[in-house]
Amino acid sequence: MTVIKKKSSLFKKMKQDWQNYALMAPFLVFFLLFTLVPIIVAVGLSFTDFNGFEIPSFVGYDNYVRMFLDDDIFLIAIRNTLIFAAITGPISYFLCFFLAVLIHDCGKGMRSFLTLVYYAPVLSGTAYAIWKFIFSADSYGLINGVLVKLNIISEPVGWLTDPKYILVVLIVVQLWLSLGTGFLAFIAGLNTVDTGLYEAGLIDGIQNRFQETWYITIPSMRSQLVFGAVMQIISSFSVGDISIQLAGFPSAQYSAETIVTHIMDFGSVRFELGYACALACFLFLIMYIFNKFITSAINSIGQ
Repeated sequence: MTVIKKKSSLFKKMKQDWQNYALMAPFLVFFLLFTLVPIIVAVGLSFTDFNGFEIPSFVGYDNYVRMFLDDDIFLIAIRNTLIFAAITGPISYFLCFFLAVLIHDCGKGMRSFLTLVYYAPVLSGTAYAIWKFIFSADSYGLINGVLVKLNIISEPVGWLTDPKYILVVLIVVQLWLSLGTGFLAFIAGLNTVDTGLYEAGLIDGIQNRFQETWYITIPSMRSQLVFGAVMQIISSFSVGDISIQLAGFPSAQYSAETIVTHIMDFGSVRFELGYACALACFLFLIMYIFNKFITSAINSIGQ
C-alpha cells in the first residue's frame, strides 16, 4: 500500500508541475538514450564475448577473471591510473580551491581576467603541441636545449619515449591542464557565500583567515566542493587522451598505459568489445567507490 501511495503521489505531483517536467523532457530523453541505456548495455556485454559484428556469446565472469590473471598490461594500467589519481587528484583539487580563493579576493575586473587566464589551458586546442615541443626528444626541444646549453646533460633526453620519465612528464602536464570545471565551480561557490557570516564569525571569535575558511567558507560552499570533487575524480581516473597525444598509442613499454587507453586498445583496435566493457565496468566501480568516500568526507566538514 505504501508503494502505491508513493506512486500516486508522484503522478499527482507530476500532473501539478507538468510544465517543469515538460522542460526537463528533452534532457531526460537524451540522458536515457545516450547515458543510462549505454551503461546498462555495457554491463550486459561485459559478461559476453563480442567483437562488434557477430552475436555476443555469454561467457560469465571470464572477462573479469582475465583482467587479473591473464592480462599483465592491465595490472600496469591499474598502477599508472592509481598513481595519476593519487597525485593529480588531490593536488589539482586543492590547487583549484586555493587559486579560486586568491582570485576571489581581487577586484571584479581582475577576477574575470585571472579566471580566464587560469582556465585558458582547458580551452587551448594547441596545448599538446606546445608540450611536445617543450619535451621533444631532440636538441630542438625546449628543455633539452636549455639543459644541453647549461652543460647539465651531454645529449638530449627522450622525455616522452624513455619509460623512466614518461609518467612524470604526463603528471606535470595533467596538473597544468587540471584547472577545469571544478575551478569554475569554486569561483561560483565563493560568490554565493553570505558576507554577513564573516562578520558574525569575527564576533564569535574567529581570529585568522584559516579559521574563516574552515568554519565559514568551506561549509557554505559544500555543494560546489562536492561537485568539484566528483569532476576531479572523473578527470583523474579517466586519463587517456593526454597519454595518447604525448606518449603514443601504445606508449613505450606501456609505461603510460592507463585503464582508459587499455579500454580503447581492446575496444577500437582489437575489437574485443566484451572485454573492453568489462574493463569499463571495473573503472566505473573504482570511480564510484572513491566518489562515495570523498563526497562523504566533504559533507562531514562543518557538521
